[in-house]
Amino acid sequence: MEFALKYGEQQNKWIFSSFYFLTFFAFGSLFPLLSVYLKETVGLSGTEIGTIMSISPIVMIFVQPFWGMVSDYTQKPVAVLTITLIGTALIGMIYSFVEQYVWFLIIAALLAFTQSAIVPLSDSITLNYIQKSKGNYGAIRLWGAIGFAVSVLVGGRLAEMFSIQIIFYLFAFILCLAALFAWKLPRESQKMRVRLFAGIAELMKIPKFSLFLLTTFLVFGPIYANNFYFGVFIKEIGGTLTGVGIAFLLAAGSEAPFMKVADSFIRRYGMMPILLFAAFISACRWLFYFFEPSLTFVYATTIAQGFSVGLFIPAALQYVRDIAPEGVRATAVSIYSAVGNGLGSWFCTFVGGYLLDQWHVGGVYLFFSILTFIGLAILLAIMMLERKKLSVHHQ
Repeated sequence: MEFALKYGEQQNKWIFSSFYFLTFFAFGSLFPLLSVYLKETVGLSGTEIGTIMSISPIVMIFVQPFWGMVSDYTQKPVAVLTITLIGTALIGMIYSFVEQYVWFLIIAALLAFTQSAIVPLSDSITLNYIQKSKGNYGAIRLWGAIGFAVSVLVGGRLAEMFSIQIIFYLFAFILCLAALFAWKLPRESQKMRVRLFAGIAELMKIPKFSLFLLTTFLVFGPIYANNFYFGVFIKEIGGTLTGVGIAFLLAAGSEAPFMKVADSFIRRYGMMPILLFAAFISACRWLFYFFEPSLTFVYATTIAQGFSVGLFIPAALQYVRDIAPEGVRATAVSIYSAVGNGLGSWFCTFVGGYLLDQWHVGGVYLFFSILTFIGLAILLAIMMLERKKLSVHHQ
């Protein structure tokens, strides 16, 4: 009996890990190279590319709650996840047949509609399973970062060997494989009630939370928008499509080890110092790219993404949960995700496209660095508020 349970747990862990690897492999094979395809193959302007890329995060803000309600109503999150994976794969294929700007906008919105269900639903299923089996979420989610890192290199190499349009077929094929693994995920369901409007009113009374939302917008916005412009940046400074893949492999691959040690770093140095350090590294990286250094230096500094993203994401999530009252923690996490991954990403992607058109790709990264330094200043203000409150409490 004990052997059967252990075997079942091992099998589930393998299914979860394979699912995350394949899902993020698909994302990595398309999105980092999509801006290169739109610019060099289709011939769209920077503003047009920025508008197309910025549709996804803004659609996700409004659509994610819809998929949550569908999952709660049907009590079949695995089925909903599988259907959205197949739908996303099919819509991704249509990209390769489109040539007009208006149709790119429509396809981008449709893709965002189905794709917005994938990560929240899979994370919900995983967290529910982890709570019951007392497993390690980080050890499973890690495979997503590895899949993304490997895929950009594979996608870039295949695009050079055949045609850049292969990224759409690779995206669709791998997502269909991911759907097969999704169908095998555990089917336990758990309702996660988010008291949105009541929760927002309660959270906005906490100054630290409001300030941290602004920090999230300023720091996460450039991090997510970089996924769309980094490929263009590498090409502009003389890199190849394989070079784009290598850069993403080094950058995204460096996140995994830092995510693994983030908890021990937070316990050792404290939450706020880790957040400040990660934001500072991120700001310096964007500023360095403004000067358009050589490819060798860019490859050497991609490890900065491990420090910035690998440490900031887990620390920020934990900080939001810590400062939010227990009854509205789910709401706090939802708002935090919407502001960083949604609004921040949309704003930076949209403005980045305009700057790419009017100036050059280095200007996009100067904009990113200015925003991140402002976010860093707000983090310092939050730390001073906390220390002031602590000293008053001790008096």
